[in-house]
Amino acid sequence: MDLREKVMQLPASPGVYLYKDAHGAVLYVGKAKSLRNRVRSYFNDDRLGDSKTGSLIREASDIDHILVDNEKEALALENNLIKQYKPRFNVLLRDDKTYPYIKITNEEYPRVYVTRRLRKDGQYFGPYFPGNLAHRLVRFIHRHFKIPSCKVDLTRTHTHPCLEYHIHRCLGPCVQGLTTPEIYARHVHDVRLFLEGRLGDLAGGLRQRMEAASAEMRFEQAAALRDLIATVEEMEEKQKMAAVSGDDTDIFAFHAEPPLVAVNLFHLRNGRIVDRREFFWEDLDDFEEGEFFRTLLMQVYSDQQPIPRHLHVPADFEDRDVLEELLSEKRGRKVEIHTPQRGQKKALLALAGSNARHSFEQRFRVMKPSSKAIAEALEDALGLPDTPKRIECFDVSHVQGTDKVASMVVWENGRMQKSGYRKFIIRTVIGNDDFASIREVVTRRYQRLLEENQPFPNLILIDGGLGQLHSAAAALEVLGVINQPLASIAKREEMIYVLGQEDEPVVLDRRSPVLHLVQLIRDEAHRFAVTFHRNRRDSRRLTSELLEIPGVGPKTAEKLLKTFGSLQRVRDASEAELAAVIGGAAARRVQHALATPEMSTAD
Repeated sequence: MDLREKVMQLPASPGVYLYKDAHGAVLYVGKAKSLRNRVRSYFNDDRLGDSKTGSLIREASDIDHILVDNEKEALALENNLIKQYKPRFNVLLRDDKTYPYIKITNEEYPRVYVTRRLRKDGQYFGPYFPGNLAHRLVRFIHRHFKIPSCKVDLTRTHTHPCLEYHIHRCLGPCVQGLTTPEIYARHVHDVRLFLEGRLGDLAGGLRQRMEAASAEMRFEQAAALRDLIATVEEMEEKQKMAAVSGDDTDIFAFHAEPPLVAVNLFHLRNGRIVDRREFFWEDLDDFEEGEFFRTLLMQVYSDQQPIPRHLHVPADFEDRDVLEELLSEKRGRKVEIHTPQRGQKKALLALAGSNARHSFEQRFRVMKPSSKAIAEALEDALGLPDTPKRIECFDVSHVQGTDKVASMVVWENGRMQKSGYRKFIIRTVIGNDDFASIREVVTRRYQRLLEENQPFPNLILIDGGLGQLHSAAAALEVLGVINQPLASIAKREEMIYVLGQEDEPVVLDRRSPVLHLVQLIRDEAHRFAVTFHRNRRDSRRLTSELLEIPGVGPKTAEKLLKTFGSLQRVRDASEAELAAVIGGAAARRVQHALATPEMSTAD
């Protein structure tokens, strides 16, 4: 049975259809109110003349379908199948950015973390955007509620607390006697009230504790509670003002020169633009605005993306009311999709459009973004608490465990800072153990910074995979350094692993300036380490060959290598030149030995 005959036998009912090639791979997923009518339209002459439809029908060998009860179910199923099969004829959302949440763990002594993936392992609050808002809130929690984000193993006994306890940002649950389960639980309860937005209840509880502390003459504690109450009440007032300042809205706009398309998404919250996202496509030969935005909206809001009250798009599309109903059910409140025609909403859409055009130019016209913009994008991509101003990157180099060395290079304020580069000779590691080597150099570097009371970099980058990342993290933990941004980049896959979210590696587009920056720093660390390794290996080899000459000891060999730089230059030097360095007798012995055939072929 050929494809046309199969199409004629499709039911006239709502459902989803899947075009497949000769190998069974899904080429395209679509949904329809009437499967027979929709799929049959693909064989009309005018549609077959369309390049995308014509190519699809030429490659398709089979068609499958799934019946559903209504259009809304068809829309949801279509989106799920597109995500599952990623058919190349569908519009695919190639942006995997998610906004961060704050998680309170399920432990005897719960901790707070910033995460971008929801699991059933704690209580989650959010999502928060812009992305650094979650990090700012967690820092506030450390400072005022003293609940940590550390990776310390609380199931074993520790003899002393880390720096966070001493600077009053942790209650010290890792050391017995510093806190009690009751005190810790009360602080965690305060954090939950804070994150749930119940600031009035939080302020009331804090006021009771302040009055009790004052009555018991614990005046320092009462003063700290008083300051926290003032901060919480100020935040509560801002929250009330924001609640009446405007509805939440997401605004979509695009710039297209098929097959290249750039889309900008602006998030308005409480009447203010709080974040912007970019999406890019390079293969949309047949760009149809309505169909494009219907598919895009469904994909953007299918997972953890928060759904606002209003969505503004530049083009109306079929099934807008069905999508509104589906998103309203998902949100739990009404959602409206508009195409603004006038006034302030139209002006905001135009603003998003001009930004989309600028994004298009930067991406596809090869306009180089500023170093500040790249650093901000790196902050967002890796979920860093701050825009990185200084990055320190480490790499290890050796040949089968010999002449082991490591390098550290520095990127600071948009450029490589060679004055900050450091070389390390691996001292404690026996054999070929990159993990132990990374542990050693990270320990040596940051132990020295601690001793000298020097600031740490905004990001530590390791050349390697998960093993190297965890080795560096273990070294920092031994030093008592926690909450230090740490990441690694694996060479082959070019995936970036961020400590604390290792199961969510960051995969950046190959054109991404952020990826290019990370690769630049990683490659420079590799170059610096390999150069250092080669110099040490060559120096060792050349020294050993000079030491084979009778009467030439280590000091004489060192003088020759320091003066001439290589064995070949020593060989090429005249007796007078050699004598000026090591004396006449030694010069004659060296020149005679290097002139013999056995020694001459040794280099």
